[in-house]
Amino acid sequence: MDFFIKFLVAAVLAGTPLLFGTVGEIAAEKVGHLNLGVEGMMSIGACAGFMAGYYSDSFLLALLAAFGAGVLSALIYAVLTITFMANQNVTGLTLTIFGVGLSNFIGLYVLSFSESGTLKLPETITAHMRDIHIPGLSDLPVVGELLFSYNPFVYMGIVLALVMQFYLFHTKTGLNVCAIGENPAAADAAGIRVIYWKYVNCLLGGGICGIGGAYCSMIINGGVWISDNVAGLGWIAVALVIFAGWKPGYAIFGSFVFGALRVLKYYMPKEILDLPVAIYDMLPFIITALVLVISSMKKSRSIGLPAGLGVNYYREER
Repeated sequence: MDFFIKFLVAAVLAGTPLLFGTVGEIAAEKVGHLNLGVEGMMSIGACAGFMAGYYSDSFLLALLAAFGAGVLSALIYAVLTITFMANQNVTGLTLTIFGVGLSNFIGLYVLSFSESGTLKLPETITAHMRDIHIPGLSDLPVVGELLFSYNPFVYMGIVLALVMQFYLFHTKTGLNVCAIGENPAAADAAGIRVIYWKYVNCLLGGGICGIGGAYCSMIINGGVWISDNVAGLGWIAVALVIFAGWKPGYAIFGSFVFGALRVLKYYMPKEILDLPVAIYDMLPFIITALVLVISSMKKSRSIGLPAGLGVNYYREER
């Protein structure tokens, strides 16, 4: 039983960056913008968050820097696709290449000035990233370890997902946003500020992705800078949007399922299934591909796909 609980806890921790990436991408896709630059936005957020924490000794500044860097990277995408009507797929892919490259370049540049040959976050930062102990609740058997023993990023991600779920489906503004993703021309005719809300949601999504990147550089890597620290999680997050049916609340479950796939190699007894480690490393991406294939075989409306997704809005043609 204890072994299984540890596996579930590890799955939650491994799935947290996917949760941020998925919720951020849902925010953009709900206004009709397929942003394939999640990997790039997470990478830029990972770099900004780590470097801000490294130089400022402030966990809060690190989070703000990661969020702000994600917003700025999403602004590049938003200007090109919303204002200049560039192809969304090409722009997103370019953002990914740019973001990963810029993050690695800055990391290696700063690393070249380090006398120790490594970049490690100060203790004042890592102390804030340790698991939160809630008196009474964290000490409960089973439940305490499963629900009340995580670092601040985990609780932040779950709260963000629930707030985004409420915002999109239970507020007037959120319903207007969903209407934009379905039919921007009709929303525009109804008096909804289409361009404004497209920008707001795309930038908000980028900021959330940036925080997910900070989790990769600050938590997964143990506070030590490593190049390519997002390691393809942004691509999994794009597929998780489909898995979650464009619902942020469902993304909580989906991200933890894929988190379990990521850590399965550490917990699968060899006497049950002895596979090469490379197979386990491939597993999340294989499942990602299957999700995309299965979703393409279904009717788009049955899985919650916004009708206007990926189509630029020309106001003059409405």
